[in-house]
Amino acid sequence: MQIRELAVRDAYVIDLVAHGDARGRFTEWYRADVLSAAVGHALPLAQANHSVSARGALRGVHFALVPPGQAKYVYCPAGRVLDVVIDVRVGSPTFGLHDSVVLDGEQPRAVYLAEGLGHAFLSLADGSSVTYLVSSAYDPAREVGVDPLDPELGLPWPADVEFALSAKDREAPTLAQAREQGLLPTMAECEARYALLGTGG
Repeated sequence: MQIRELAVRDAYVIDLVAHGDARGRFTEWYRADVLSAAVGHALPLAQANHSVSARGALRGVHFALVPPGQAKYVYCPAGRVLDVVIDVRVGSPTFGLHDSVVLDGEQPRAVYLAEGLGHAFLSLADGSSVTYLVSSAYDPAREVGVDPLDPELGLPWPADVEFALSAKDREAPTLAQAREQGLLPTMAECEARYALLGTGG
């Protein structure tokens, strides 16, 4: 298991090792010690989610208000998705920047993103399965979205896929509109949260 930081600060890709033989394959897809050594604190596990998506399903950009926010550890055991992390933290040196990783069932890897970062993924195959661990329980009153097709974000969605979005994601504001409406977390709020987590709080 190897972990490295993405272009977006406080987001990481974890390259996993699959062990296989004639019986099938085994993958250790999450290690608390490896992740905490890289990010400086443990992932407080509050909920585990699982989605199955048809090709073209586009989910996000989603994030939760900070505090507490919602860190995510994302893994695709079957199928293929383009996973994208977007820095929506006002005042961050990488504000507005994104990075992407292909997650699939053949070359296993995972993505970790800290509280305050936006997350989206596009299913590139029918039946893509995404499992993710999150640091806080889902609270619709604190869940925020940004338009994944916002041209100013310039997210790297392939041109040969017909997108299927929820009504909520289709109607989400652009990043600029969300900033004007005060919907985005600040880097100061996020850093305070990370510092608290680092002390075990």
